[in-house]
Amino acid sequence: MFTDYFLLALNNLRKRGLRSWLTMLGIFIGIAAVVSLISLGQGLEQAVIGQFASLDPDKLVVENTQAGFGPPGSLAVKKLTDKDAKLIESVSGVDNVIPRLIRAVSVEYNKARLFKSIASLPEDAEQVAIVYDALNSGAEQGRLLTEKDRGKIVLGSSYLETEDFGKKIRVGTTLKIQGKDFEVIGFLEKTSTFFVNDAILMPEKDLKYILDIGNEIDLIVVQIKDQDEIEQVATNIEHALRKDRNQKLGEEDFSVQTPLQSLSAISTILNVINITITGIAAISLLIGGIGIANTMFASVLERKKEIGIMKSIGARNRDILSIFVIESALLGLAGGIIGAVIGLGLAFLVSGIASSSLGISLMITISWSLVGGAILFSLTLGLLFGLLPAFQASKLSPVEALRK
Repeated sequence: MFTDYFLLALNNLRKRGLRSWLTMLGIFIGIAAVVSLISLGQGLEQAVIGQFASLDPDKLVVENTQAGFGPPGSLAVKKLTDKDAKLIESVSGVDNVIPRLIRAVSVEYNKARLFKSIASLPEDAEQVAIVYDALNSGAEQGRLLTEKDRGKIVLGSSYLETEDFGKKIRVGTTLKIQGKDFEVIGFLEKTSTFFVNDAILMPEKDLKYILDIGNEIDLIVVQIKDQDEIEQVATNIEHALRKDRNQKLGEEDFSVQTPLQSLSAISTILNVINITITGIAAISLLIGGIGIANTMFASVLERKKEIGIMKSIGARNRDILSIFVIESALLGLAGGIIGAVIGLGLAFLVSGIASSSLGISLMITISWSLVGGAILFSLTLGLLFGLLPAFQASKLSPVEALRK
């Protein structure tokens, strides 16, 4: 019996081909949006977590509160200083303290001028080794900077392919930074960290000279003796800085970030983004559901005579109800399946474009639970929005229906 209902409902939908496709359009858009956006959100989460992969479990970062948007610590109201670095070094559990400068500078080459991020390399050999270890990158071409280099720079991997300057940059190329000439001696290997791929490394003395920087530090990387005690050491550093600056708890103008705290904050932000985009996509699904209800109501009006004939030859109310409910469910199911396929296609397309153009690894994996859930939700939506029209059709009087 169900097979007969199914075939009859399918045949009815085929007869109204264009209307059926237009009805499913809202479902297409909604399901495609849900599947593509959530898939991209999951891929983005993995990519962002990859950005923090270089944060070793035995290192934490100290920086002052920003006054705006810019490189870490560069727009702080009150800068970190050598005094702060020495204070942190005296805290129990701290193994090494590496002051860093991260600024935006003018870079000129081949008559093109752009503003790029630049980071300092310490003057101490042990600290240089810690920085390279934290970057998790070696030399792709040329060599890395040492603490003895002057007038030389190392570029991130994105500079190997960039067309921003209208001419390729190679080992031995001279770039003009803040009006001073610097020789490119190497390129870093490509990493999962976007900032590293797009950064310039320069000896600290050179960076201080070209930007006329005095006793300022943008951020401090702290190497911990025992990674199992990193949270306790972070608390001790906060207490020491707060006491030195005469600040109360909650009124600090600095932050101490551990890898766990950074990942937790990023995950929270991404979860909010995923919930928001899912809510936006749900609006399209609601519109699609209303479209199904509208189509089914129109179908009831158009097929009153057909309903009357079926009832006059013995069709029961539940038979009519079943046929119309199956029709609306098929609209939802077909819309869900096609929408899921379109959504996955869009997700992989955007992923490919982002990976090639931005140089980040935005990997999309097919979540069958997501795809199955989206299709099931679409099917349920079709059922729910088709119930009222189906119920209306089943309650039609044969005499009234035939009279129409």
